[in-house]
Amino acid sequence: MSRLLHSLSPHPIDLDPSSTTHPFLTAPFFSPLLFPNNSSDARDHCANERTFLSWLRLSVYMAIVSVAITISFHLKHEPTDIEKRLALPVGLLFWVLSFACLANGFANYVKTVTKYGRRRALVQSGWKTQIVFTVVACAIVAVCVLLLSTNAKQRRK
Repeated sequence: MSRLLHSLSPHPIDLDPSSTTHPFLTAPFFSPLLFPNNSSDARDHCANERTFLSWLRLSVYMAIVSVAITISFHLKHEPTDIEKRLALPVGLLFWVLSFACLANGFANYVKTVTKYGRRRALVQSGWKTQIVFTVVACAIVAVCVLLLSTNAKQRRK
């Protein structure tokens, strides 16, 4: 029984830079990945994890905003007809963008860790990251303008 538990427990995976296997597909799957700490590798790994966690945080915020928009969250008054009609499409847009942020952060993390393991990491944002970030920023600004203009029309009446 103890041998079975020992075989199931995670063991560190020591990655060889000349290895061609993908580090995230190496058994056991829930084990820490070990890299030789040459120069500033530990600092770079921590920075990569912080970047992933930032993308994860943005994804969670976008999902919360999506739910809030979809249920037409208002504190002081009932939502107008236009707000009710726009709630579902805008909520779905933010939900899709939330998953895009999560997928982009995870893909960036996996790609960078794989390159760290092969000693070929060049830390920079790629065109996919720039596109996702630009679309998210434009969607946030557009929804803010839409909500402010709807609120301004409502006050005039």
